[in-house]
Amino acid sequence: MENEKTNSPQTRKEILVASVEAREQEVMHYQINIDNYTLALIEISKMSGAERQELSKFSDQLQELLASEKLEQKKAKVMLSVIKSQVE
Repeated sequence: MENEKTNSPQTRKEILVASVEAREQEVMHYQINIDNYTLALIEISKMSGAERQELSKFSDQLQELLASEKLEQKKAKVMLSVIKSQVE
């Protein structure tokens, strides 16, 4: 039981440092999705007109997801900045 207490964050600073790491991962995950959606849209744009038409709804979904991920990443970056400022 004593080891568990030693390994878990005890102080405000330890909790904030752990939160920074979590937010950095969150920002990275959003970036991975942004990259994936962007690359998928590029792939679709390279297809023939008929194929692009066939995938138009999917392309629209990707555009919406891309916009959403960018917005959520901005929010996560704001929170990351706030948490980092508390650690300093």
